[in-house]
Amino acid sequence: VQLQASGGGLVQAGDSLRLSCAVSGRAFSTYSVAWSRQAPGKEREVVAAISFIGGRIYYADSVKGRFTISGDSAENMVYLQMNSLKPEDTALYFCAARWGTVAADTRNYAYWGQGTLVTVSS
Repeated sequence: VQLQASGGGLVQAGDSLRLSCAVSGRAFSTYSVAWSRQAPGKEREVVAAISFIGGRIYYADSVKGRFTISGDSAENMVYLQMNSLKPEDTALYFCAARWGTVAADTRNYAYWGQGTLVTVSS
C-alpha cells in the first residue's frame, strides 16, 4: 500500500483547506485510512479516520465540527476538508492506512505516506 498526501499550504486563521490522499494497492475498500498530524515538539496524533467497510468514521475531539473526512473508493482517494482553521492546526499532515476498522492510535497504522505541511497564521 502506498499513500501520497497533497494539498497543504499557508492559510490564515478561519480559512479552509482540503487535503487529498491518493492510495494505491489492492482491495482499497478493505482498508481504513486516517489523517494524522504532527506539530513541532508534539506527538503524532490521528485527527480523522474512515473505514469503507461498515462506514465508520472517527474524529479527534480537537477537530470535531471543523474537519470532515471523506473517501472515493472508485478513485482510491481520501480527503480531509478543514474549515475554521486555527493556528494550533499547524502541523505536518500525513495519511495512513491499516487493514480493518478505524483506530485512534497512530501505532495501529502500518502504512504511511509522506506528509504535507499546513501552516495557519493568526
